[in-house]
Amino acid sequence: MLKIETLTFNPFQENTYVLSSQGEAVVIDPGNSDKEETTELDQYIESEKLTVKYLLNTHCHIDHVLGNYHVKEKYKAPFYIHEFDLPVLRAVKSYAGNYGFPMYSEALPDSFLKEGDTIQFGDATARVLFVPGHAPGHIAFYFESEKKIFAGDVLFQSSIGRTDLPGGNFDTLIESIHQKIFTLPDDVEVFPGHGPTTTVGEEKVSNPFCALSLR
Repeated sequence: MLKIETLTFNPFQENTYVLSSQGEAVVIDPGNSDKEETTELDQYIESEKLTVKYLLNTHCHIDHVLGNYHVKEKYKAPFYIHEFDLPVLRAVKSYAGNYGFPMYSEALPDSFLKEGDTIQFGDATARVLFVPGHAPGHIAFYFESEKKIFAGDVLFQSSIGRTDLPGGNFDTLIESIHQKIFTLPDDVEVFPGHGPTTTVGEEKVSNPFCALSLR
């Protein structure tokens, strides 16, 4: 059974996810940006007696990567992203101070993920979906048996990710949503990078930016 802990961190109110199964865990998009947030993340992992097997980024905008260095170094977890987002990640150190994060420390990936790869921990398995548009190397993690997808900043409740940042493209984002997410079953729960959870079915009929049919 997949256990999900959602921790909302940093001024961007980013959702950091700790997913666990049978004592093994993955951390998705650690956004912890100060001592208090880092302590909150560590206390949860330690209280659950979890072994962090992987560090994963859906994409590498600043609000999703602030805690990468800490998680990688403390838990010795291999760090995976999509190769197309490596320039996005490398750029963060050049502007982090302008966003109020002068103490940002860079962590570089150990390997890259692509469409169709799988991530396994405990008895849980996620399939990697390539969903560019918000970022050039954006990926999502789909747990088919649990009917849950961790979609980063692709799809939100009644909204979508912004496309005005470098590497963003509105048409590409809409195509990713329609071809990769809206083809999943309606009852799949969507865990976004910001805000509350939603479902594929709800967004297909109500999302003003990308619904297939409005109510």
